Amino acid sequence: MKFKLLAASVPALLVHGIASAAAFKVDEASIAAIEEALQNRQVTCVQVVDQYLARVRAYDQQGPALNAVITLNPQARDIAAQMDAEFRKTGRLSGPLHCIPFAVKDNYNTTDLATSGGNILLKDSTPKVESTATARIRNAGGIVLMKTNLHEFALSGTTVSSLAGQTKNPYDLTRTPGGSSGGTGAAVASNMAAVGLGSDTVNSIRSPSSANSLVGFRTTKGLVSRAGVMPVSSTQDVVGPLGRSVADVAAVLDVVAGGYDAADPATAAAYGKPAPKFVASLDRNGLKGARVGVLKGFFGTQPIHQEVNAAMANGIEAMKQAGATIVEIADPFFDADAIGRDMDVQKYEFKPLFNEYLKSLGDQAPVADVHALIASGKYHQPTLGKFLASTDAFASGMTEPDYLARQVKIDALRTRLLAAMAEKKVDFVVYPMQRRLVVPITELNQADRNGILAGVTGFPAIDVPVGFSAANETAPIGVPIGMDILGRPFEDEQVIRVAYAFEQAFHARKVPPSVPPLK
Repeated sequence: MKFKLLAASVPALLVHGIASAAAFKVDEASIAAIEEALQNRQVTCVQVVDQYLARVRAYDQQGPALNAVITLNPQARDIAAQMDAEFRKTGRLSGPLHCIPFAVKDNYNTTDLATSGGNILLKDSTPKVESTATARIRNAGGIVLMKTNLHEFALSGTTVSSLAGQTKNPYDLTRTPGGSSGGTGAAVASNMAAVGLGSDTVNSIRSPSSANSLVGFRTTKGLVSRAGVMPVSSTQDVVGPLGRSVADVAAVLDVVAGGYDAADPATAAAYGKPAPKFVASLDRNGLKGARVGVLKGFFGTQPIHQEVNAAMANGIEAMKQAGATIVEIADPFFDADAIGRDMDVQKYEFKPLFNEYLKSLGDQAPVADVHALIASGKYHQPTLGKFLASTDAFASGMTEPDYLARQVKIDALRTRLLAAMAEKKVDFVVYPMQRRLVVPITELNQADRNGILAGVTGFPAIDVPVGFSAANETAPIGVPIGMDILGRPFEDEQVIRVAYAFEQAFHARKVPPSVPPLK
């Protein structure tokens, strides 16, 4: 079921009419290009916002009907007008993200917009405290243009929710956009927003990046505050950006990353470390002299995996041509399926964390706890029923012997991975984000994902476009394929550096054919 506010809010936002077509077009426009056009008075902030809104109107519920947006910010155009007025007066942009429209996953608290987590019971719940990440975005001049669909409560990977239904992949309308941040992924890929925010517990920033020919960065745990984002796992949760380029992701990270936030104790790990400078780390020669390990156990061996393997082979060869030394890591210990089976701790941590989140909503909470949510039956039962039942079975999951054993295994995995990188003298490891193509919307789960390695270790991993499958009737240019580049903890700037160098050498991104430029 689609949240009714969307249908009502698009005309309301456009009541003043779309601004006359500017010479500057937002299609595939980078953050830097938008800022330059605003500075040079080629376009106004209102015109920028209007162009993105026009694309939402054309493609979210009409045309390909991507169904990526849960709600639009009814104040977005007024905010843009205020920015234009201030710029005319001072000649200065309001910050490094001045007038950059964001697609924000609807599990980030926003005090001016409801925060639903994709759940129908929470459709009118407006938190009292803004998330740290969106507060920093707004303070830097960014505009929260929309809240986007997600796999409900960020608990699975195909982006379907009881509130908004199924989001489609703009490259192949019969497939999912990945998940759980698939609404953000589809919106950014389709140029309905300049850049987006997602969350990643296992795969959920990088899976939709892989599926939508985007760049998505899961930073080192603790580098970006998670405060004010609906929790799943204190061990595994990370929040961060999805964009159409490494440079755009770097620009967002320069705003949201770094610093201690008492509302998220994990950020204490970054205390005392120099503030990261991501844009300054962009270097098209960043692969020269790099040593890159290839995790052989993270590749599939069946016919269904071959298109992904072929794209990865091309990407790895491009790294080599750009100056990297490629080293195979064949340790059978690195098995994504086994890591997911034996080390994932979501089901043990979700219930107490989510109960606390509901408590923080006060009178905005529609139910008191996870048990009451289950009793209501108002959630996407086909994909969440088993997980919610399993987490509710524990009085306190974080005291379970199996939970404690998993934490010991996670510590061993961190040590084993660092040791393997040291023994092979590699700076980074690479692997396909998904061993097979993103699944059709008829399937309930995405099989063969590899994001769990960064998910449980907390190491930084960026997903970059590495190619497409063969074109077919439903996928006119093929289905996107992404490659993860994983680095050591708090070496995030180096991960950005090599990702940018790869992007500049390979240029894999293509625009979805289902959402062409508007006339």
